Amino acid sequence: MLTIYGVHPVMEVLESGENIEKIVIARGRRGKDIQTIVRIASQKGIPLFFEDREYVDGLAQSKSNQGVICLLRKFQYTEIEDMLSIPDEPNGERLILILDCIEDPQNLGSLIRTAHCFGVQGIIIPEDRTASVTPAVIKASAGAALHTSIARVVNISKVIDSLQKEGFWIYGADASEGRAVDSFDYEGSVGLVMGSEKKGIRPLVKKKCDFLVSIPMAGRLDSLNVSVAAGIMIHEIANRKRKT
Repeated sequence: MLTIYGVHPVMEVLESGENIEKIVIARGRRGKDIQTIVRIASQKGIPLFFEDREYVDGLAQSKSNQGVICLLRKFQYTEIEDMLSIPDEPNGERLILILDCIEDPQNLGSLIRTAHCFGVQGIIIPEDRTASVTPAVIKASAGAALHTSIARVVNISKVIDSLQKEGFWIYGADASEGRAVDSFDYEGSVGLVMGSEKKGIRPLVKKKCDFLVSIPMAGRLDSLNVSVAAGIMIHEIANRKRKT
C-alpha cells in the first residue's frame, strides 16, 4: 500500500480517482483545501477518516504531512502493449522516455513531471537497479506520476528492439559521444534514453540506440543533472516535432 501525504499530492490523487483505499485527516485540520478534499472524497464515495495528529504523523512517518493522508492500494504500472496502443499524436508520431537505471527518487519524480508537461506519451523504467514509483516519487513529480503511463520492464534492451520494430527511432543521451541535440529533425516516433546519474546509459543499451545526442555546454561543468538534461532534450524534440 502506498501512503501519499500533503494537500497538493492528495488532491492530485483524488483527481485521478484510482486505487484509493481511504483518506485520513487530522482532527481539527481546517481550511478551504481540506474542505475541497472532503467534498471530492464524499462525492466519489472514498472512505474518509478523522484521526488524532499523532496517528496521522505515524501513518505518514513524517510530520510534514499537512494533516492529510491518502492510502493507495498499489501503483498501477502500464503494460508496454497498452502504452503503444495509446492514440497517436495527430501526425502519427509518438515520443516515449526510456530511463536506464535512474536511482534517485527525486530525479525520477522530476523526470516524470517534465515528461508529463511536454506531452510524452509514456515512460519506461527497468525493474532492477532503479527507483520505482513510490510516494516520494509521486510527491516529487507533483502528482504527474498519477497521470502518466509508466511501464516497468525486465529488459530495456529487448524493449528497445520491440520499439524499433514498431517504427521508433531511439536516441540515447551521451555527453561525450553524442551529436548536438539540435542537429536532428526527430521525424517519426521517438524514444529518448536517459542513463543513470553516475554511469549514464549502460553499454549494451547504448549499442541499441540509433543515434547518440548531447547538449552543447558553455560553462566549466561537463554535465547536467539528469532531470535537467532530459528537460532540455525533451523540449527540443517536442519543439522540432511541432515544426515538422
